[in-house]
Amino acid sequence: MITDLIKYFSLFFIMAIVIVFCAHKTFAEEIHFNNTKYILKYSVLSPLSKGYMNEYFPEKETPLNWTQMIGIYYYADEKSPIKFAQEMDKTIEDAENSVLIKFIENQKQEKAVISFLVNNTQNGKNYFEYNIYKYEKHPDKGTMMLKFAQKYYCTTDGEITAVGNKIREENDKYMEQLIASPIPPIVEKEIK
Repeated sequence: MITDLIKYFSLFFIMAIVIVFCAHKTFAEEIHFNNTKYILKYSVLSPLSKGYMNEYFPEKETPLNWTQMIGIYYYADEKSPIKFAQEMDKTIEDAENSVLIKFIENQKQEKAVISFLVNNTQNGKNYFEYNIYKYEKHPDKGTMMLKFAQKYYCTTDGEITAVGNKIREENDKYMEQLIASPIPPIVEKEIK
C-alpha cells in the first residue's frame, strides 16, 4: 500500500515537472503585451553580445515586415545595465536621425529605461520607429534588455504631427508597462 502510494506520488511529481516545463517553454515562445500576442520568430546566438537575441512579432508580421515587435536580448559581458543604457543614450544623442524622448535610471535596483524615436525609410516609405529599452541585471551574469518597438509610416506633415502627438501621449504609459513587466527568459534556439 505504501509502496503504491510512493509510486503514484513519484509519477504525479514527474508529470507535474513535465507540465510546468512545457508550459514555461510555451510561455517563452509567446508573449502578451498591451493586448497583443507576439510570437517568437527570430532567435539567434549573437557573436557580438555572446548571448541570444529573441524577437517576437504579431502573428501576421515577420522580422522583415513588421509594425510592432518585442525583443529580449542577453549581453553576457555587460556588467552594468545603467552604464549600458548610458552608452545607448549617447548613441541616440549623436545620431542625426534619432531623438531621445526620456531616460530613467534606478541606481538602487540597477535598472534603466530609455525611450527614443528613429526616422528612417524602408522600400521608399518614410517611417518613425518608436523604441523603449529596459535594461536590468541578469540573475547570473551580464545584462538583459527588453525592447518594445512600433513603426509608424508617414507621408504627410499632418501624419508626422499626429504620430508625434500619439507618442507623446502614450510614452509614459508604455514606459510604465515595460518597467513593471518582468523580462521573460531567453529561448536558446536558432530561428532565422
